[in-house]
Amino acid sequence: MVRVLVVDDEPQLLRAMRINLAARHYEVVLAADGAGALDAASRHLPDVVVLDLGLPDMDGTDVIAGLRGWTKVPILVLSGRADSADKVDALDAGADDYVTKPFSMDELLARLRALIRRSESEAADEPAVTIGHYTVDLAAKTVQRRPGAPADTPEQVHLTKTEWAVLEVLVRNPGRLVSGRQLLQQVWGPAYQSETNYLRFYLARLRQKLEPEPSHPKQLLTESGMGYRFQP
Repeated sequence: MVRVLVVDDEPQLLRAMRINLAARHYEVVLAADGAGALDAASRHLPDVVVLDLGLPDMDGTDVIAGLRGWTKVPILVLSGRADSADKVDALDAGADDYVTKPFSMDELLARLRALIRRSESEAADEPAVTIGHYTVDLAAKTVQRRPGAPADTPEQVHLTKTEWAVLEVLVRNPGRLVSGRQLLQQVWGPAYQSETNYLRFYLARLRQKLEPEPSHPKQLLTESGMGYRFQP
């Protein structure tokens, strides 16, 4: 089932979207502000995001930027802003499409289907990466023992949604330093930028699951006082 995250501060619109999408067999996740959207995206890993720009706590373009730091999920902006400059800003920030309110539900659904088809096509070509004795497939969300790995290596490893979110940010920035603040914002949202204990916990979990020697990691690295790095 395709999971859709709908972000809007209008309760009536959220209700209408939930009813219409659920009736067409979409799984629907709702958020009423930017922080809630970033948190919901990291926890639920939606297949597509429908996003209003005029949110109470931050501009929608900031939400787009936060998502784009770690995910390629299709983003459809649904906004009352009809000015071309607003559309350009949203698309430049990383949105994939833009629909102006008031809107036709049939048109919105057609745009969603087109984005999902394109995303599925792109995901099929997304390369996997090797970490330790495993092949990590970001598109399929699987961790499988790679050929030639020691016989006692488990056949597959299960990662939680949050572990996937943290790992994706690092893997999509191979060899690059990702600051702790950036990682926290992209995975948990702006309200969590000081929760460095989250990062220590989840990096330790990922190393335990993926690194052959978790206490001496070779690929999921900590740069003391600066951030984290995935070393291919």
